[in-house]
Amino acid sequence: MPRTFAVNSSDHDTSSNVFKELTVTDTRHGQNDLRSRMTVPTATGLYSPDYEHDACGVGFVAHLKGVASRQIVIDAARILKHMTHRGACGCEENTGDGAGILTALPDAFLRTAARRDLDVDLPPAGAYAAGNVFLPTDPAQREDCKQAVNEMIEVQGQRLLGWRKLPTDAKGANIGPSALAAEPVMEQLFIGAADGLDKDAFERQLFVIRKWASRHLRTESELSQALMFYICSLSSRVIVYKGMLTPDQVLPYFPDLQDEEFTSHLAMVHSRFSTNTFPSWDRAHPVRMIAHNGEINTLRGNANWMAARQGVMESPLFGEDLPKLFPVVEPHCSDSGNFDNALEMLVRAGRSLPEAVMMMIPEAWQNHESMPEDKRAFYEYHSALQEPWDGPASVSFTDGDCIGAVLDRNGLRPSRFYVTHDDRVIMASEVGVLEVEPANVKLKGRLQPGKMFLVDFKEGRIVDDEELKRKVAGRRPYGEWLRRQRLTLGELVAANDVNPPSQNGESTERPSLLELMQAFGYTTETLQYMIIPLIKAKKDPINSMGDDTALPCLSDKPRLLYDYFKQLFAQVTNPAIDSIREEIVMSLECFIGPEGNLLETTEEQCHRLAVPHPILTDEELLTLKQLDYRGWKSRTIDITWPRSEGPAGLRSALDRICREAEEAIDRGDSLVVLSDRECSHDRVPISSLLACGAVHHHLIRKELRTRIGIVLETGEAREVHHFCLLTGYGADAINPYLAFEAIRDARKHGELAEKYTEEKIVYA
Repeated sequence: MPRTFAVNSSDHDTSSNVFKELTVTDTRHGQNDLRSRMTVPTATGLYSPDYEHDACGVGFVAHLKGVASRQIVIDAARILKHMTHRGACGCEENTGDGAGILTALPDAFLRTAARRDLDVDLPPAGAYAAGNVFLPTDPAQREDCKQAVNEMIEVQGQRLLGWRKLPTDAKGANIGPSALAAEPVMEQLFIGAADGLDKDAFERQLFVIRKWASRHLRTESELSQALMFYICSLSSRVIVYKGMLTPDQVLPYFPDLQDEEFTSHLAMVHSRFSTNTFPSWDRAHPVRMIAHNGEINTLRGNANWMAARQGVMESPLFGEDLPKLFPVVEPHCSDSGNFDNALEMLVRAGRSLPEAVMMMIPEAWQNHESMPEDKRAFYEYHSALQEPWDGPASVSFTDGDCIGAVLDRNGLRPSRFYVTHDDRVIMASEVGVLEVEPANVKLKGRLQPGKMFLVDFKEGRIVDDEELKRKVAGRRPYGEWLRRQRLTLGELVAANDVNPPSQNGESTERPSLLELMQAFGYTTETLQYMIIPLIKAKKDPINSMGDDTALPCLSDKPRLLYDYFKQLFAQVTNPAIDSIREEIVMSLECFIGPEGNLLETTEEQCHRLAVPHPILTDEELLTLKQLDYRGWKSRTIDITWPRSEGPAGLRSALDRICREAEEAIDRGDSLVVLSDRECSHDRVPISSLLACGAVHHHLIRKELRTRIGIVLETGEAREVHHFCLLTGYGADAINPYLAFEAIRDARKHGELAEKYTEEKIVYA
């Protein structure tokens, strides 16, 4: 294997790698190798690796004062066994979806093991790291992986202490045939810190080594068993033992965990149920910082936005090493693994673990009238930096110095905790996972929506949600920053011409309303059964007997592009949100425009435009088209093409639109307005969904997306489904001008009562 490692983020296509599975064939033997695929197939039939979700059992036990003991490990094993029903097994009852345990680094045990197995005396605690590594079963490929990691350790200025063969007992644990077929070789890696390196700096170097090695070996190498390489953890503080196991198999499989010298002050456990997906050794939990019960339903957008933000990321803590950490969200992960990737990046870049968790899983703050202003300002400021990773989710997290759990704002996953008089803290996704004498119970409770539970070992106490968040929110003057930097629609200079001249120099004569509606695919039913009922009932019209319309791909009628995406909106296994009774957790308010560097916290980060919802009036849209305010400018891009060019003109028009969006960024514009207002007898409009998606993903590939906002001026969008798709494919705000005109015309002709004023039409 060549000894050159890609360190430049431009050396790989982050957007295409986010959700791409490798098609792995064993080229050395000329045959497919089950082990090389880790039992996870590529997209086949109705299966897609894009939908790897987890619904699992999660829990932890810890000593409040940080005192390590063997009992903590024993208790954790008992908790894990009691979560067998929360996990899943395959066609064989002894092949599990995955289970594992995270503990503090067991210093005494590792010293004994390193001396016995490697003849190595480890440095003082904190000055060395250990991690369990999955490796290919092919000896030559295994050696290639180890040699690459060794060289990366040297490049980063750290010391290789040795590779210890990790003892495993598949026979004693009664591992099933499917798990055995995919079982990797396991070794334990020891790394010594460079002289004079403090603990946090050492953790950052370990992070760089692990991320760099993972990208190079799992994604960029030509090894047929590439995906068998996986670093479970690499830290001076914690260690992870996990696998494609059932909860009962974890301790029997790993003899290390049975050793009396293996002690810890904390232990996090997880039993995995992969929802309609495939299990594998690497996707078992805990991950490096978290264990997760639930799903991340915003995953695709979260991952793509994180990839897009790489283009503006900078960090003095990482310096020139930063590109080695890309992609931040790695391919071949479950939703929990992706969440862990993003969380660890925020923490290693300088944020505290609780602060990073608050950023990623915020409370419902927009409509929370009694929330303290400093905490509200914290959440609003960080909403300008990134979007939430929305569940339903219950996440336990640790960095070795603290351990805690958080419930997302919807609160659709259980998390219960006990505190005992003998200073044990027990948290789990259900009650009864560990026997506790009633007389020994000091405190018990459950996590509430958006609330956090934290055990601080340095202080030897539980920090309650209110105190913790008050402390985090009070570190910086977020409220003052927002007042000075935030822009609003209300303060922008009002536009004075609702119908500006043509952009392309052609005739400004506009088609009639009827002609425009015909051009954009409106029908009589569109008004009668979709738009007018939407105004009157203030909700998306539905039919009690469902929709029996033929799937677009099977229909012989022309269909809008949006219709081909309806099957992406799946029936998930969660209760529907009632936007009336649960409006406290619902908000359409958002920031649009250029983003800053996610890895720093400065006042300029919130210099963005706040809009109350993504739907813009005609006047608001025109104001943005004429924008020249506080350094913000916009550029309008025509998304039509000459009819004379025929269908072939579509591709060249898309290329032009993407090129003009790049040029707008180079000029320093803050917004681009993609407009089909030029639609006429001579110019054909591109579907706004196609145009928006093309620009959005083009800029993601170029790592430029976060440098500009995308606004749509479209005659095509008119249904709730359309707006959801457009925002999902990158639109920051949308002006459905033709839908507004159609409603006004319906009112004019008596199809809509006069009481529906202009304000009610727009804001109904």
